[in-house]
Amino acid sequence: MVNRAIDSKYRNTMVCIDSYEGRVPKGRIYNQYMDGEISFASMMDFILAMEDMLEKMNYPQAYEEKRTFQRTKDSGYNVKECPITEKGKLATFELKIFFRQNASWQGTLGWLDEGHEESFRSVLEMMFLMDSALQGEGI
Repeated sequence: MVNRAIDSKYRNTMVCIDSYEGRVPKGRIYNQYMDGEISFASMMDFILAMEDMLEKMNYPQAYEEKRTFQRTKDSGYNVKECPITEKGKLATFELKIFFRQNASWQGTLGWLDEGHEESFRSVLEMMFLMDSALQGEGI
């Protein structure tokens, strides 16, 4: 029997960073669940785009319901069957989110350019890992 939690092709998201001026990442997100790319112009854009995608996939399911002042709109993503081979101009990360607990994400961040992978227990910790790679400190 296949363990769907481990083998799901939707778990892997490619994060392509094209610039990092003033510690503000700009780039693109790719996931087989999406038809095309989602561009982001800041860390907040990135986090909101990822959270929106995770909500629409309902995978991994959030442990608790997200609180908000506004209702969210359905942006209608479609499954894309081709493998993702995009690269960032500055760096390329493979983000795997295994859980969404305590109003955050838990998973691994792979820095594909350098062949490193680290686990993280929160979005904040993931942001510090990305920053260390983009600042040249390595993860």
